[in-house]
Amino acid sequence: MSEDVRDRIRRLESASLEGGGQERVAKQHAAGKLTARERLDLLLDQGSFEEVDQLVTHRCHDFGMEKQRIPGDGVLTGFGRIEGRPVAVFAQDFTVFGGSLSEAFAEKICKIMDLAVKVGIPVIGLNDSGGARIQEGVVSLGGYADIFLRNTICSGVIPQISAILGPCAGGAVYSPAITDFVFMAKGSSYMFVTGPEVIRTVTHEEVTMERLGGAQTHGQISGVSHFTCADDMDTLAGIRRLMSFLPLNNAADPPIRVCDDPPDREDERLDHLVPEDPNKPYDIKELIRCVADAGDFMEVHDQYARNIVVGFVRMAGRPVGVVANQPAHLAGVLDIDASVKGARFTRFCDAFNIPLLILEDVPGFLPGVAQEHGGIIRQGAKLLFALAEATVPKVTVITRKAYGGAYCVMGSKHIRTDFNFAFPTAEIAVMGPQGAVNILYRREIEAAAETEAKRAELVRSYIDKFANPLVAAERGFVDAIIRPRETRRRVITALALAANKRDWMPPKKHGNIPL
Repeated sequence: MSEDVRDRIRRLESASLEGGGQERVAKQHAAGKLTARERLDLLLDQGSFEEVDQLVTHRCHDFGMEKQRIPGDGVLTGFGRIEGRPVAVFAQDFTVFGGSLSEAFAEKICKIMDLAVKVGIPVIGLNDSGGARIQEGVVSLGGYADIFLRNTICSGVIPQISAILGPCAGGAVYSPAITDFVFMAKGSSYMFVTGPEVIRTVTHEEVTMERLGGAQTHGQISGVSHFTCADDMDTLAGIRRLMSFLPLNNAADPPIRVCDDPPDREDERLDHLVPEDPNKPYDIKELIRCVADAGDFMEVHDQYARNIVVGFVRMAGRPVGVVANQPAHLAGVLDIDASVKGARFTRFCDAFNIPLLILEDVPGFLPGVAQEHGGIIRQGAKLLFALAEATVPKVTVITRKAYGGAYCVMGSKHIRTDFNFAFPTAEIAVMGPQGAVNILYRREIEAAAETEAKRAELVRSYIDKFANPLVAAERGFVDAIIRPRETRRRVITALALAANKRDWMPPKKHGNIPL
């Protein structure tokens, strides 16, 4: 190789490292954002990034683009490690053409995704882009579709994680939406299909970008974002933490960590967690932290549909997915958003061999015209479908209320849950005592001289019969009535016993979940 060629390669590599130049890098920093290379340095183990396609450039000759060729073309792609485990990564560079997607840009991303699914490693995308590169027209739109197809093919095969660290608009939003987890940074990232100006023109609504598609909006209202982070650094640290719970692919087991927390540890606080008054709320997250290794709980969707809690813990060093009703919010009732949130998390865990712990305290499905017209029947069926379909080890603990169809949905024995436990405070019945008495004893109450006294007597009788787990235990619907303090030991033992279970499913292409 001649010295001229070597010099040219060095110049191109140097140009690639500089991105859009110091002026644009300074603007990126002034906006509170890191550059693409700085982000990868924080995300990956030190010195582990191996870049591919560093010298790729676009092929556009229109609108003066032939005079603007920057090696890498606005996206860094390659492979690296997180805690020693391999991952594929791409990081969009807003300093180069605003991070806009070109044909070459898309091909770079598709190349690493194709290899990632072949070798079985996760894909992490750091998004910071102005959208499709207008100068290339339909070619750039086709590039988005090429990525969407690969997102779909990879789904359920390798974990896919998206971080939104800047603008993400139009067609660009659909790739992150297909991936398993979406992170957003407050104040600097936003996602929307159409921006404020288009909305103002079409619907005459006035809205800011932050209100329309900022991190708080998608974390609290739409549920598009699973994690709302403070800034770039917080986002990247969050991705590293999430990766510590996930396997490399659907044929691998989740990573096991050395655990100093005794698996048979008992926690007396749990004996007093559930109030004697069945209408009094309590925080189910206290139970989750009490049973988790060292109290460590990584909650997913913590600001969205807060009447259900989902997330990851470790138990005896092994990752476990938690799906739990939250009595501290809307009494833990299941509504449309909670059902969809729980279903999606359940299906992720099932796809990637992560066992499930279901903590049940549910008074039923939320009544109301809005819920019925919004499709609570269909939406609630998603959670039922997901939990019934799941073949990973499943353990359910009923802490208090387990009423009606919601009892069936939340990991009941009838939908192939491996172990079902109940606290002594468990109430397993078709409905609560007040409603049940109104139906069962309507005539007796109407005929009684002292209606309220008779009603109170009948309510007490119903509570004595059903406000306990004995009937379910007698039928075998509950495997054991346990002391709350021993929940950790019971769950760990059950999950260990079920670790190598095999559930049979009829041969089929896939089920038809009620979308």
